[in-house]
Amino acid sequence: MTESERLDATFIALADPTRRAILARLTKGEATVMELAAPFEMSQPAISKHIKMLERAGLVSRSRDAQKRPVKIEGVALKEATDWLENYREIWEANFSRLDTLLDELKAQRKKEQN
Repeated sequence: MTESERLDATFIALADPTRRAILARLTKGEATVMELAAPFEMSQPAISKHIKMLERAGLVSRSRDAQKRPVKIEGVALKEATDWLENYREIWEANFSRLDTLLDELKAQRKKEQN
């Protein structure tokens, strides 16, 4: 999967509130599909589909523990998305800084003209 495809998969997975809620729950520790399904009014297969989407995006992984297949959160995909967003935050901050400078210059010029 290319970097662009990984970002697409991450943002698509994060676009759904149920998947974001699952990730929020997993920040407290790994859980089974049944544990993850408990707070939602949806079937276990529906939750499993959400988990598969998160897994394809690299946001979660499943391991094998006897009969259970616990799900845990993975940080690499989130870090890649955060890094990508950070680049744009820096651009916008620089743009706002230039705008602030321009506004300060215009205010100073206006003050001079009024005096």
